[in-house]
Amino acid sequence: MGSVKDYFSSLGSGIASLVKGMQVTGKEFITPKITEKYPENRETVKVPERFRAELTLKYDAEGRHKCIACGICERNCPNGTITLTTKMVDTADGKKKRKLDKYSYDLGSCTFCQLCVTSCPQDALEFSNDFEQAVFTREKLVKKLNYLPEKEEPAPSPEELARIQAERDAKIAAAKPPPQPKRQPWRRQRLSMPPRQLPKRDRPPRLPRHQKPKIITNHQIWNQ
Repeated sequence: MGSVKDYFSSLGSGIASLVKGMQVTGKEFITPKITEKYPENRETVKVPERFRAELTLKYDAEGRHKCIACGICERNCPNGTITLTTKMVDTADGKKKRKLDKYSYDLGSCTFCQLCVTSCPQDALEFSNDFEQAVFTREKLVKKLNYLPEKEEPAPSPEELARIQAERDAKIAAAKPPPQPKRQPWRRQRLSMPPRQLPKRDRPPRLPRHQKPKIITNHQIWNQ
C-alpha cells in the first residue's frame, strides 16, 4: 500500500507542476510582442541611464577634465584595466605639479564594477550608456580617455605674482638662522698657576744596605 500511495502522490505533484508551467507558457501566447527594429530605430531607442557601457572622463564646457593623476582608480581596478601616465610640470609659483599625460582604458578586460568611479576623489569619471562598442580587433578596445588637447592654465595676475613672491621671501627669511654674535679670536695664554701638591704616599722606611735581608738561592742550599 505504501508504494501505491507514493506513486499517486508523485503523479499528482508532477501534474500540478506541469499545469503551473503551462500557465506561464500560456501567458506568453496572449502577451503583446515588442520587436526592436535595430539599427533602424537607433535614434529613438531608449537605453537605461544606469547601464554601464564605457568609462569616460568628464569634460566641462571649456574642454577641461578634473583628473589630477592621483592613481586611485588605477590601484582600485581589480583587472588592471586602467593605466595612467603622468608628467611633472612647473607652475607659476615655482613648484612642481603632477599632471595627467595619458589615460589608457582597456574595455575588453573591464568588469564594469564601477570601483574607479566611486573611489575618484575629484568625481572625474563616469560610465556612459553607449552600448555600441563592437569592433573587429582587440587593439581597438584600448582607448585613450583624455582625447582632447590639454588646455593651458591661465596666467596668474600681477597681484597673485606679487603675493607668491612675498610668500616665497617670507619662507626664505624664516628658514635663515638668527645672526650669531661675533666671538673674539681664541688666543693661547700661559697661566701662572702654582704646582699641584701631590699627597705623600704611606711608604715603609727605606732600610740601609747592610740591614737588607739576605736572599739565599736553591743552588746555595744544595751546596751546603
